[in-house]
Amino acid sequence: MLIIYIAGFIVCMGLALCLTPLVKKFAFAIGATDVPNARKVHTRIMPRLGGLGIFLAFVLGLLAISPFVPYEFSTRDVNFIKALLSGGGLIVILGSLDDKFELSAKIKLLGQIAAACIVVFGFNITVDFVNIPFNNTYSSLESWIAIPLTIFWIVGVTNAVNLIDGLDGLAAGVSGIAIATIATMAFLMGNVMVAMLCLLLLGSIVGFLFFNFHPAKIFMGDTGSLFLGFCLALLALLGFKQIAVVSFITPLLIIGVPLSDTFFAIVRRKLQKKPIFAPDKGHLHHCLRELGFSHRQTVLIIYGIAAFFGILAVIQSSAALYEANWVTFVVICVMLFFLQIGAEITGLIGKTKRPLLDFFARLRMKANAERGSKS
Repeated sequence: MLIIYIAGFIVCMGLALCLTPLVKKFAFAIGATDVPNARKVHTRIMPRLGGLGIFLAFVLGLLAISPFVPYEFSTRDVNFIKALLSGGGLIVILGSLDDKFELSAKIKLLGQIAAACIVVFGFNITVDFVNIPFNNTYSSLESWIAIPLTIFWIVGVTNAVNLIDGLDGLAAGVSGIAIATIATMAFLMGNVMVAMLCLLLLGSIVGFLFFNFHPAKIFMGDTGSLFLGFCLALLALLGFKQIAVVSFITPLLIIGVPLSDTFFAIVRRKLQKKPIFAPDKGHLHHCLRELGFSHRQTVLIIYGIAAFFGILAVIQSSAALYEANWVTFVVICVMLFFLQIGAEITGLIGKTKRPLLDFFARLRMKANAERGSKS
């Protein structure tokens, strides 16, 4: 299987390297381009639709190596693959139309809900169980809770990845790190199907990044960001299904960067009394650029944050194997602390909302005053 994994990764990377230049020409031919404006950082017309290269490389790579897999997938595994391809295909069509015609937010949302419904009702994939943190019990979810929760999860994660697609290579790289995290967990759990899908998708992303990392030659567009978000939602959803070893905290950690950026965007807009879906320049990558970091430095910093979340996810899921609930508690505390500190330093919520930093500043001033009085 290791040879199959490596071969699949290489095949998909090669396909992405070959297909992306063709997609670039196709994007220019049909006018699927991105024109610079006040909210965007690029200064010239760029082809979009790059996600089509990722999707085609992934699908063709899957078809190419499937006959050589010395493993018989279960009915559930086959259903999951079909759900990924069917729902993902609809998402790619939706994203391609948006890259060409710039669809309204309502139409895109309806398309995402339709793709999620394909997964839930077409292939019966839902969040059936959740692990209760700090307790070795598992709660079964009734269908009236499981179905809307699953749809909400898929649509939410799909949009979260789409929101961070603001710099060259950012969404692709962050998604790739999250996919690599899921692949690592799949290896630890012995989940052959998930590990294979992750490595095929990762190879497609790496091949595309040769053309998408700064300075980018093509953007993935909504075709890519929505497809990768959809794939992440489904692959991370398996964290809920593997109830024996993973708590519901793990999927949240895997996609911590897009989810936290989306969460702070909602909080920020609420505080500023703006509509939740109103675009702004307050996302993490915008804030880091305002702090003086270059384009590449900003992307690499966010890659580091994504890797940090990935490491926490692997630690937490590994600890769950041994029912070490105290590790989950520590992971949650560390995650919340660094999220808050990071948000205050970068100004994600607002330039004046710095409760923790102000608290530490007061402690430092008090300590300095006490040292001064003693001397």
